[in-house]
Amino acid sequence: MNQEKINSLGDELYEALRTANSVSPLTDRESDIQIEDAYLVSQRMLSRRLELDGEKVVGKKIGVTSKPVQDMLKVFQPDFGFLTDAMERPDAAQIPIAGNLIAPKAEGEIAFRLNKDLVGPGVTEQDVLDATETIIPCFEIVDSRIDDWKIKIEDTVADNASCGVYVLGKNEVDPRDHDLPNLKMKVYKNGELHSEGLGSAVQGNPLTAVAWLANTLGEFGIPFLAGEVILSGSLVPLIPVVPGDEMSLEVEGIGSCSCKFV
Repeated sequence: MNQEKINSLGDELYEALRTANSVSPLTDRESDIQIEDAYLVSQRMLSRRLELDGEKVVGKKIGVTSKPVQDMLKVFQPDFGFLTDAMERPDAAQIPIAGNLIAPKAEGEIAFRLNKDLVGPGVTEQDVLDATETIIPCFEIVDSRIDDWKIKIEDTVADNASCGVYVLGKNEVDPRDHDLPNLKMKVYKNGELHSEGLGSAVQGNPLTAVAWLANTLGEFGIPFLAGEVILSGSLVPLIPVVPGDEMSLEVEGIGSCSCKFV
């Protein structure tokens, strides 16, 4: 795919983000699009955010890691994207939907806060653990700029891994004190238990998911940097939300996170 087309698609997705409107799937229009092309489209979209809106990259994310999410979206390999400072929300945040989000869905995740750089390829689970300062209960609010979530892997990679905003809980703990594959998460919608999941839902271990992301982005020349937050993927199925919905989650032995949509 030539640079002119990459720029055009990236600008289209940036405009969709800013106007909270969706566009037709890129894979319906560009039959030859590859994941590498999609990544370059996402880079163009990100560059618009950094240059025009003054946002700063503060982390990265992996998505579509668990079988329930893959089955729901019919995307059967992980996607990857970037977090900016404008996407972070505090615990108990009120998140407006109208004019900001299109078709949001909540994901319960474990976030990693790094205190060392990680540069792939060749990053191992132990490398991730050694570079992690804390882990944090987290909601990622995914939101596709593609019509009706009709996405293939190239669509979601181009669309910054369908990321909307994310909410970090107040508690941060040392991952070395916990059995990450067996972390138990309970997610509640409007006060009622909605779903449960284990850390093993994301590629068998959240450390594995983060290592995969470090190595995948490393092949594009993108490092993980000390201080960044890395979202490791949802432990539970995606949960559609509308104004008035309240979401909360608990990770056994770690802490909680919540948000309300308005």
